[in-house]
Amino acid sequence: MSQTGADVVAARHRAILETARHTGSVAVDALAEQLGVTPQTIRKDLNLLARRSMLARVHGGAVVTSGVDNLRYAERRHVAADVKDAIGAAAAALVPDGASLFINIGSTTEAIARHLVGRRDLMVITNNLNVVDILAGSPGIEVIAAGGRVRPGDRAVVGALAMDFIRSFRVDYALIGASAIERDGTFLDFDVDEVRVSQTIIAQARQVILSLDSSKLGRPAPVRIGDLGDIDYLVTDEVDDELGRACDAADVAIVDVEKM
Repeated sequence: MSQTGADVVAARHRAILETARHTGSVAVDALAEQLGVTPQTIRKDLNLLARRSMLARVHGGAVVTSGVDNLRYAERRHVAADVKDAIGAAAAALVPDGASLFINIGSTTEAIARHLVGRRDLMVITNNLNVVDILAGSPGIEVIAAGGRVRPGDRAVVGALAMDFIRSFRVDYALIGASAIERDGTFLDFDVDEVRVSQTIIAQARQVILSLDSSKLGRPAPVRIGDLGDIDYLVTDEVDDELGRACDAADVAIVDVEKM
């Protein structure tokens, strides 16, 4: 499969972030040599990643940010958009017609929802009002929105009321996203209220599908959602050897969209 210009840029950004997370900082000239591009290209990359709060720009390079804040929702929607679409298609394909499912908050889970449009006999319970908008016009899908406090930035429904509502259901699948995953399979997020809702969703599902792009691998985030023992499938675009071994040990099926 040939790569588009956007794919090449996204791959370069992932490589920059991976290097930064290993070393704590990156230098323009070293990255240019490592990635085979000009220093001017690297400066543009670092400026973009800094605007997205994924790195902090310093003279001659960039440093890793603190890992306690997530990107704004409007920015997250544009990070690795093509990869998220492929992940969304692969995750949606795991769900058969006639199933009941949860979908949690996140730009990747919204990509999944877009690939469920037109499916038949699905019941979808969600705390993501963007997912409600995506699926509400599909006659074959019954959409149930969780009640509770709406977080204005990303239209997530969070808090105790949402958790109590979710506990009223026991579904076939949970389709969840996360902001970060460590190489031992621990997956994490930034907001405690959002994490508690995601944990409730996981507890009320028979099978759990975690979907995230490879830029989340090794990314720092402070709040633990769960680990590989909590999920059945990992849908992503790249898995390194260490995470792959952890998935094998936990009997988690990996769906790698780059190999499909």
